[in-house]
Amino acid sequence: MANHKSALKRIRSNEAKRLRNKFQHKTTRNAVRKLRATTDKKEAEGMLSTVVSMLDKLAKNNIIHKNKAGNLKSKLAKHVAAL
Repeated sequence: MANHKSALKRIRSNEAKRLRNKFQHKTTRNAVRKLRATTDKKEAEGMLSTVVSMLDKLAKNNIIHKNKAGNLKSKLAKHVAAL
């Protein structure tokens, strides 16, 4: 166990960040699933911008890799265009 005050604080802040990242990642994955399940083109186009923004934020904060975010955005855009 950590003995230094700063190490104890680091443990607390790491746990808070881990939970925040986990929540954001799971929320984005659910939004992607919901967008893929959508059959209405107008609704999907509206959701696409929100999901793309969520993916960009995850990539910016290194929660997911930037290439993964790009691949997901590309696939989702193709899906929406094909509706």
